[in-house]
Amino acid sequence: MNKRVRWIARTGVLLAVLIALQTATKPLGQLITGSCVNAVLTLSVTLFGIGCGAVVALVSPVLAFLLGIAPSVVTVPAIMLGNLTFVLVLNLADWRRPGLTVPRVIMWPIAAAAKFGVLYLVVSKVICGVLTDRLMAAGVLKAPMLKALPVTFGITQLITALIGGAVGIALFIPLRKAIRMDRQ
Repeated sequence: MNKRVRWIARTGVLLAVLIALQTATKPLGQLITGSCVNAVLTLSVTLFGIGCGAVVALVSPVLAFLLGIAPSVVTVPAIMLGNLTFVLVLNLADWRRPGLTVPRVIMWPIAAAAKFGVLYLVVSKVICGVLTDRLMAAGVLKAPMLKALPVTFGITQLITALIGGAVGIALFIPLRKAIRMDRQ
């Protein structure tokens, strides 16, 4: 099979898994849904590389908004940036070889902290700070959301990134073996 076709198929499968998980876990709340999303983000970058990880990171917030999971359209770019940060940092560890190495274990909490930091700064300081007046005037941001967004994009984001990263890394080794990874 052509490398490009294989990449498209793998990325499509991960996006389908992501949609299924977001839909199934939506009633269970942010902790479960966010952890599942972060697990899929982790698997996408660890199993198939930065290209796949980036696509899943950027498309998942759009899907979350369309499924009614993301609180507002204004948060979609922030979530995209947070997800992209997560996969970029995770990608710094070399995932091509089998096994669990120290750099991989170290990159997981660093990636989670980086994602949390980006989301917190963008949502709390930019959306709910600098851009508040413009977004409220445009009708995109309402007063109740102004109070809820910093909580939604607070410490829970760190927790879900840590849980999802741990689940993704735990699944990485058996899945890599099961699908005979050759990073093509």
